[in-house]
Amino acid sequence: MIHCDNLVKIYKVADLEVVALQGLDLHVEPGELMAIIGNSGSGKSTLLNMLGGLDRPSAGRLMVDGKDLLGMREKDLVKYKRESVGFVWQNNARNLIPYLTAQENVELPILLRGKRKRERAIELLEAVGLSHRRNNKLNQLSGGEQQRVAIAIALANHPKLLLADEPTGSVDTNMANQILDLFRQLCRDLGLTIVIVTHDPALAKKVDRVVAIRDGKTSSEIVRRKSYEQELLDQEQGIEDVQEEESHIEYAVLDQAGRLQIPASYLETIGAKEMNKVKVTVEDGKIVIMPPIKV
Repeated sequence: MIHCDNLVKIYKVADLEVVALQGLDLHVEPGELMAIIGNSGSGKSTLLNMLGGLDRPSAGRLMVDGKDLLGMREKDLVKYKRESVGFVWQNNARNLIPYLTAQENVELPILLRGKRKRERAIELLEAVGLSHRRNNKLNQLSGGEQQRVAIAIALANHPKLLLADEPTGSVDTNMANQILDLFRQLCRDLGLTIVIVTHDPALAKKVDRVVAIRDGKTSSEIVRRKSYEQELLDQEQGIEDVQEEESHIEYAVLDQAGRLQIPASYLETIGAKEMNKVKVTVEDGKIVIMPPIKV
């Protein structure tokens, strides 16, 4: 569904150049629910904007659903944003119009396609569990309910890709879990591909793959040993739950040139965090990284 190869994004501010992405690689399968994590300034929001057609890469290759977003004409890009992708923002002011009801908010994007807006809006609000609140305005809805309306709006035009920027950042833990469960249900029922951008590593408990971005590059992936649904089934059947550290596998990611980003915590463990070089050897079929020998 998504292929990012050696993706670069450079912003020019006055006489300065800011490199937001520097050779990022990412591949996402159709129907996958995955999260992208990273600290502020790591490039994750820049990536989300480019996946949604809101910004263009400076270099590299970006394909979404077979469409080349780097070489796409402006007219085709507008069509892509209307028909192929849906957005859910953390700030509900970007998602919703406050003086409209929940149903009227969902009807707005449907008007662009000339479809039967009322039936579709009611159907979507029912899908996110808010059909009983469809005539309520923004100030009558909780933060979690507003976010559910935002998800319904993002689904209004039958997108294949749903992008969510910190969708659980403004709600409590219980509501965050409900929203993530809703994303999982949408993946399963509608075959949607969902990419969630967040700074919260705890999302690894709810999704099957987490990609970490550091300094504008993909640095590591955390993958579940077994699916989230299987873990829930095991709990229902009384099977002893595995320890969290054993339920996931973390992989360092090699770029096309064979370069590897090593987490700072690992380097700190071996006393090499402040050094600009390490000793690398191959021992018994393993690559071993050690601090340099002091002379």
